[in-house]
Amino acid sequence: MPVRGYVCENYGAPFRLPDLGPIGANGLANPRDFETPVAAFEDVDRPTECVQKFAGRLWVTTFAHSPLDVVAWHGNNAPYRYDTARFNTINTVSFDHPDPSIFTVLTSPSDTPGTANIDFVIFPPRWMVAEHTFRPPWFHRNVMSEFMGLVTGAYDAKEGGFAPGGASLHNCMSGHGPDQASYDKAVAAELKPHKLTDTLAFMFETRMPIRTTQWAQTTPLMQLDYDDVWTGFTKGDVSQSGEG
Repeated sequence: MPVRGYVCENYGAPFRLPDLGPIGANGLANPRDFETPVAAFEDVDRPTECVQKFAGRLWVTTFAHSPLDVVAWHGNNAPYRYDTARFNTINTVSFDHPDPSIFTVLTSPSDTPGTANIDFVIFPPRWMVAEHTFRPPWFHRNVMSEFMGLVTGAYDAKEGGFAPGGASLHNCMSGHGPDQASYDKAVAAELKPHKLTDTLAFMFETRMPIRTTQWAQTTPLMQLDYDDVWTGFTKGDVSQSGEG
């Protein structure tokens, strides 16, 4: 069965749950929801292709048997999985759009407090409650590079031009924000609680600049008119903010 997904290679400290600070004991991703495999092995004699990445290159070999035939194993590193539907969202109930850090599932801290090597952030279905506030992400530029992907549904700040399976990249200090359609909808909306449904977006946020590959720059899948979504704004429509 074909499977598609996004892969992040972390070259810094291992991912861990973020410190909850004033949030307290409960909220965001909970340790109990991370699942690791149970002990198992397979005794299968068939050609099995094994691919390994080392020093920036992929290496491949073929075994005459399954490499998952180890009966005994001991260590403190194991693969795990996490169902994003289990994420306990924390959100604003008064005013101002919250920083994406409250949607952090896992973080790889750096040697600079408050500035991560990379964060894995999701934007799941959730209630939007705020008063006297522009609710979508406002227009900003920050020192963190943002790589976003949409898993399903629609992203609330790019309703018309961000398809599931796609991705966007806003490198450090690149100005960005909601598109014209999302802005017009937000400023005209009645300020009452409403629920965002049928959506799941994620973001890899890192203090490092992200360099695109030659394939990414030349693929016919690239959206060449991406920045046109901001061409309809007039003076006085927007203001900018800075984020960490």
